[in-house]
Amino acid sequence: MPVPPGADEETAEVVRGLYTDGIVARRGAFSREWVTQVREDLEAAFEEARGREGGTVGRGPNRCYVEIHPEQLRGFVELVDHPWVRTVCEAVLGPDYQVVELGFDVPFAGAVDQPWHRDFPMPEETRAGGRLTSLAFNLTAVDTEEDMGPFEVAPGTQWDWSEEFDHGMFPPKSLYPRYQERAVRKYPRMGDISARSALTVHRGTRNLSQRSRPVLVLGVDAPGAGNAEHHDMAVTREFHAQLPQRVRDHLGCPVVDELTPIVQKHTIEGLVMGEA
Repeated sequence: MPVPPGADEETAEVVRGLYTDGIVARRGAFSREWVTQVREDLEAAFEEARGREGGTVGRGPNRCYVEIHPEQLRGFVELVDHPWVRTVCEAVLGPDYQVVELGFDVPFAGAVDQPWHRDFPMPEETRAGGRLTSLAFNLTAVDTEEDMGPFEVAPGTQWDWSEEFDHGMFPPKSLYPRYQERAVRKYPRMGDISARSALTVHRGTRNLSQRSRPVLVLGVDAPGAGNAEHHDMAVTREFHAQLPQRVRDHLGCPVVDELTPIVQKHTIEGLVMGEA
């Protein structure tokens, strides 16, 4: 268990949680008022994105993903500079971690069960060396109820590896009983934030309500993990100059004169059909 030397008990518990269950959470990390502002920004970003080609990408029927630039989120600094977020990143990914992705998933009314999956193939450093090299932070923009298609995760499966995984991400249906036996549904409230290994096998479940369930996604890499090349996040020079230095130090994205609307390319093959 790679607990950093001299780590306090809270930090050690975070590391143990990510290396065992594959997911940890901090309840009430943010105020409900702050999250309400986040939801407003996500709704505005969705309206902009769905009005142009490639602005959104499907993650299954009535479910989509939108990647955004940090400047589209008024609370970006508060998010990435939150003490718990920094602690988790430093403890698991090292002091030179890089923020490489900002986006959000939205299961709308009628979204169906996704197939069990991980978000990308297992890196060799994880498979052979037993080291986690990336994290996904999730922050719900609403209070999650049972009928809203809650996130479901199979704890401990971040280490599962088989050549039978389609695209390195989708386990064969013969392994579904393993994940169903371990499945835990999550019901976060506004203000809660979680951190997980994106390799932990999970799925979104059927949304039986008439409400959407937007979830903010923050992707963070250890040096050399390489996930930045799959994303198009950028910041303008003016925005970059206004950021605290300790935020700038961890931004793994280009600094540009003018932002270009992101054409989504973070597709996850297989999710478009769901498990209807």
